[in-house]
Amino acid sequence: MALGIRKEDTVHVTTGKYKGRTGRVLKVDKAKSSILIEKINVIKKHMKPNKTYTQGGIIEKEAPVQLSNVLLVCPKCGKPTRVGATVFEDGKKHRTCKKCKEVID
Repeated sequence: MALGIRKEDTVHVTTGKYKGRTGRVLKVDKAKSSILIEKINVIKKHMKPNKTYTQGGIIEKEAPVQLSNVLLVCPKCGKPTRVGATVFEDGKKHRTCKKCKEVID
């Protein structure tokens, strides 16, 4: 399945508790169709002390968001949009904005 959203893209959340907020994509999980977005869907997790967290305690981290609940924000027009694919003369596929028809790279 072609996702259309990559790491470092800016996305807009369309449903749920964080509806209307935008953030940068930290990680894309293709198998589970989910993504991690910076400062979106933050949860608290109780951690025992270990090498990474020597103090232990309650930490805050981002939880995955379902891919169907976000839209890519076009860098050209700045609006949330669906992503299309266009094949150019060079034979490569490029992502395109469905609203302004510009190539997203």
